Amino acid sequence: MFTGLMASITVTDQGQAHDWYSKVFERGPDATPMPGLLEWHFGSEFGVQVWTEPQRAGYSTAVIGESDLDALAEQLAAAGIDHGGPQPGGGQRILPIADPDGNRIVFSGE
Repeated sequence: MFTGLMASITVTDQGQAHDWYSKVFERGPDATPMPGLLEWHFGSEFGVQVWTEPQRAGYSTAVIGESDLDALAEQLAAAGIDHGGPQPGGGQRILPIADPDGNRIVFSGE
């Protein structure tokens, strides 16, 4: 039985990714377990890893559940993160964004 999940995103520049993801998640990484890796933990077995791998950067997608998409959209806009606002998608609403490398982060919820 599966007990956790760490979404993995690959980027070209760790410093730029650190700044951008810290804005999105409203805090710095929870761990830097090795060079080239940043981690944000959202539960004991749930999180996002951001790897510095320039040859693979820009091809990642992570879908993250969010309880209040409207509030998140406001927070992202205030932080300077571009988006098109919440929209219908898959029987619920989604809020897609893209990091500087083009990786997609899709927040889903009501």
